[in-house]
Amino acid sequence: MTWISKLTTAFGLLLLAHSCYSAQEFSTLQSYRSSGTLQIAPAALPVDITIETVAALLIASLGLVLGTQQLKPIQWHVWAGKIEREGAGGANDADGKTNKDYVRHPFRFLETRPGFVDIRQQRKTFGDWVRDGGNTK
Repeated sequence: MTWISKLTTAFGLLLLAHSCYSAQEFSTLQSYRSSGTLQIAPAALPVDITIETVAALLIASLGLVLGTQQLKPIQWHVWAGKIEREGAGGANDADGKTNKDYVRHPFRFLETRPGFVDIRQQRKTFGDWVRDGGNTK
């Protein structure tokens, strides 16, 4: 997280704590007021406390979104191609550290596997071997 996102998140959480405290104080004052001899209908939460709560949630959410790292591609071959082009720098997160799931060369297993087998050629070679009586040359 960058310091801007941390500051935004902290400010949003501070506003949220203040709005929660204000709502609690309002409900406490309403309970003292209605405990007297007059029965007064409970009042709704003031608009300023509601607006402060919604604004605090939006600001805190914005700070959290700003602090997230860049999303990885959904398709594996796109991610692997990026790593192959950029090397270890393609697998760095927002802090510049290499991700723990980084593999040096994602297509390495494709390049080291054996090639395709020509079944027709092997059948012809086996047929020739059988016709020769099974003798090795």
